[in-house]
Amino acid sequence: MPRRRISVTGAPEAPLRAALAALRSELGVPEDFPPEVRQAAEQAARDPALPLGDATDIPFFTLDPPGSEDLDQAVHLSRQGTGYRLRYAIADVAAFVVPGGPLDAEAHRRVTTLYFPDERIPLHPAVLSEGAASLLPGQTRPAVLWTTDLDEAGRTLAVDVRRALVRSRARLDYAGVQRDIDAGTAEEPVALLKEVGEARERLETERGGISLHVPEQEIIEYDHAYALRYRAPLPADGWNAQLSLLTGMAAADLMLAHGTGILRTLPAAPDGAVARLRRTAIALHIDWPHHLSYAALVRRLDPYDPHHAAFLQECTTLLRGAGYTVFQGGGLPAHTLHAAVAAPYAHCTAPLRRLADRYASELCLAAVAGQAPPDWVLAALDALPARMAEGTRRAGTVERECVDIVEAALLKDRVGDVFEGCVVDVDEHKPTVGTVQVLTPAVIGRVEGDHLPLGERVSVRLVRADPGTAKILFTVV
Repeated sequence: MPRRRISVTGAPEAPLRAALAALRSELGVPEDFPPEVRQAAEQAARDPALPLGDATDIPFFTLDPPGSEDLDQAVHLSRQGTGYRLRYAIADVAAFVVPGGPLDAEAHRRVTTLYFPDERIPLHPAVLSEGAASLLPGQTRPAVLWTTDLDEAGRTLAVDVRRALVRSRARLDYAGVQRDIDAGTAEEPVALLKEVGEARERLETERGGISLHVPEQEIIEYDHAYALRYRAPLPADGWNAQLSLLTGMAAADLMLAHGTGILRTLPAAPDGAVARLRRTAIALHIDWPHHLSYAALVRRLDPYDPHHAAFLQECTTLLRGAGYTVFQGGGLPAHTLHAAVAAPYAHCTAPLRRLADRYASELCLAAVAGQAPPDWVLAALDALPARMAEGTRRAGTVERECVDIVEAALLKDRVGDVFEGCVVDVDEHKPTVGTVQVLTPAVIGRVEGDHLPLGERVSVRLVRADPGTAKILFTVV
């Protein structure tokens, strides 16, 4: 599911970059790995546990943003009768990480890769995540290989999971793939991304699922000032995401059938969260008729429209109740669904960046083989939801604080200016304090005033915006 992506440009000594560096220090974010972890990673890179299976004859490709080096997934699509065959190779992190060893312990401390607007704090040392374990082109790598057969409508017919050596032939990016597909020059394994992706999107609509095509915010520095720009996702972004969703749903089904697993679950959004989102829609001049569902509205939005882009950013707040649910010994949990996916779902396609995915891969391999999961997986399983929750909270704190810093940088030269906005939230314990959605630029900040009319338009004056304080503050005019 999407995270809120923000990137910044500018020199390291620029105020915004300095504020982000200070945030990392304040949050105690590790800048480097301990020597024993680096040593273990270098040893593992030289001598991984290689599988017996060999799928290096399949011409896989990877699809990621330009410059990406931590490549978790490689894809090959082909026709299979009247339907399709998806081969989806996932980096086999367990081939490098010894259970209970220094790499494993450090991964349990970090839990996830942390994304700051100016840099990334990885889950595993770069010698693995951007080297020996990454599915880089022209390199033979150990992988967990999913083979999924689909019918002509994109529905799953059969699933197989096994370990194999793979070799990616090409590292592609979204813009290039979109250009080739639109021009009709893409080779069949790439061209089928559109067919399969659109088929899966239709199925998503049928089951009531929602994919948020969240734009990336980029903060541009010029003459010591900042401007906001959105990069809207391309259709190819969504088609590729459907392959990951398909695999995560297949993984959940395998684990549920086998009686042991770890699911990514999300309850339905509470009424209050949806009501707040409606007020945000009002502030951004987005028409949301009361008869129209949230899912139907999201599908109408244009991520190229700045107001729609800002609203899609706020839609990510409905995902905050997501968690991890484990079960063992055939006793299935009461709640198995992910509300946004509208089906059981598991994280399994990003093991270079997320701890739980390594465990999900092992559970799926055991399920297909009809074997008991490894002891080290079962021993860690019950504690994994709390571990993942802690890491997810840390990542959420990073995201929220980064947004505050970036918005303060964007507005730092406009203190005293008056903006039009809408009050989208009021503190029930402090009715003079709330949250305002400003229309232009589309930012959200704290607002104070004797009267805060919830859901109504107001004029507000910016009284504070300093990247060093990481907060912006408005008052009602």
